[in-house]
Amino acid sequence: MLFYRACLPLSRRTLNLAARTIRNHRREARSRWRRSDAAQQALLVLVHLRKGETFAEIGAGFGVGTTTALRYVRETTRLLADQAPGLEHGLRRIRKQGWDHVILDGTLIACDRLAADRPFYSGKHRHHGINTRVVADPTGDPVWVSGALPGAVHDTRAARVWRIGDRIAAAGLFGLGDQGYAGCSPAVLTPFEGRDKPEWKKEANRTHARLRSPGERAMAQLKNWRILRRLRCCPHRATDIARAVLVLQLHEAR
Repeated sequence: MLFYRACLPLSRRTLNLAARTIRNHRREARSRWRRSDAAQQALLVLVHLRKGETFAEIGAGFGVGTTTALRYVRETTRLLADQAPGLEHGLRRIRKQGWDHVILDGTLIACDRLAADRPFYSGKHRHHGINTRVVADPTGDPVWVSGALPGAVHDTRAARVWRIGDRIAAAGLFGLGDQGYAGCSPAVLTPFEGRDKPEWKKEANRTHARLRSPGERAMAQLKNWRILRRLRCCPHRATDIARAVLVLQLHEAR
């Protein structure tokens, strides 16, 4: 087996956040001696989330077994996910900054096939995956990531499951979504559909697209963490992974 040195495009403060979280957990749990200290465990987890390397690869690189690497990643992602902000918290922050709307979008995180894979097959994307909703501020920074749903769930249904429209309206804001959210909620505005629209509808659609376009930046920020491009683990762990990535991305962007 060959080894090589590599760099990780993250700041030291992001590593410190993960290490501090692990260190506090070990202290509270009165954990016994471990092969890797908190900083090494944090770095291992960041490599896995940012680069999407397998447990065997990162385990060999950090001098631990595959099972130990798996345990480190699961433990740390759960601890980070517990720190993820709720939707109401993110909406309040947006109101305080003087904005009047949010951007609602979603993504399908590809996953390996399962024995009972039918609910995870997305006809829209034509592959298996996990459906996740994302709310971003008008500049394109993500503020909230939902829990994971099977890929076969439609965007409108997913938004209703998490009551996104109602929660946006309760915060005194409105949301901008694509045509997949038509009829989701009066608080979520979508483009006009159909051909031969009058000019005022075309102008409204152009304005909608211009205001909503920064939402693509939010998706790009999250997908820069390659673990969210394809999951090789149980799809039920997708919620913890997505929320852990959100916590790290928010800390990295500060």
